[in-house]
Amino acid sequence: MTLRVLDPRQSAHGEALRMAPPLASLRGAVVGMIDNAKIGTQRLFDFVEDILREEYGVRECLRRRKPDATRPVPRAMLMELGGADAVLAATGD
Repeated sequence: MTLRVLDPRQSAHGEALRMAPPLASLRGAVVGMIDNAKIGTQRLFDFVEDILREEYGVRECLRRRKPDATRPVPRAMLMELGGADAVLAATGD
């Protein structure tokens, strides 16, 4: 059996991807939240959204739920979150 290790920092063309620079502040930011469709994720994001709004001044949370936990995020959903300043993804197990 061969074990193949993939480097997530590499694009399909072999060039290294760069992380986005950190936000100076979350105050007034729009945060996208991708729910993986498992049982506890919605409740987790309820708590996280309250904290982001009350303690960090986040203006808006765009919440989207994947149709199925076993599949990648649909492209259309990613496009909807494209205007967010930051995006969170969570597992609710």
